[in-house]
Amino acid sequence: MLIRTRKYQLPTNTYIKLGMVNVLKEQWWVFLIYLTINAGALILPSWWWFIGSTIALVLYLLFWLIQFAGLTQHEQGKMLFEKLSYEITSQQILVKISTKQGMPIKWDMLKKAEKKKDSFVLFVNKAQIIHWPFKLFKSEGEIKFIEAILKRKNLIK
Repeated sequence: MLIRTRKYQLPTNTYIKLGMVNVLKEQWWVFLIYLTINAGALILPSWWWFIGSTIALVLYLLFWLIQFAGLTQHEQGKMLFEKLSYEITSQQILVKISTKQGMPIKWDMLKKAEKKKDSFVLFVNKAQIIHWPFKLFKSEGEIKFIEAILKRKNLIK
């Protein structure tokens, strides 16, 4: 079955939000480091443990925020934010800029996928995110077909 979607442009604020949430989910252990450093106050009581670890945590989160926000402004990330349409089959995803320009993405290139209440989110890597709101598809059957493909490829549970 071939699914052709409508054209869709990923909003930059949606991209930044999805990227930050993904980084926080994948790197949850950073908060354990934060708590461990704060536990140093039990050994040697001082407010500097809390101040230093909080500054480090904020800088870490700011680093990732700058990475995602910077990509929205960078020339190499420009393609992510153009109006794109997709042709989806069980073998690949064809990302189309126009009727003559496109790029295939094999399903095995994806790291993971998530089904949200109103969209699918596909992660190629930390920086490359494909967001498909359900309004992109023409019918409920297409959404179920994509969900079946994602389950068969073990990208969602």
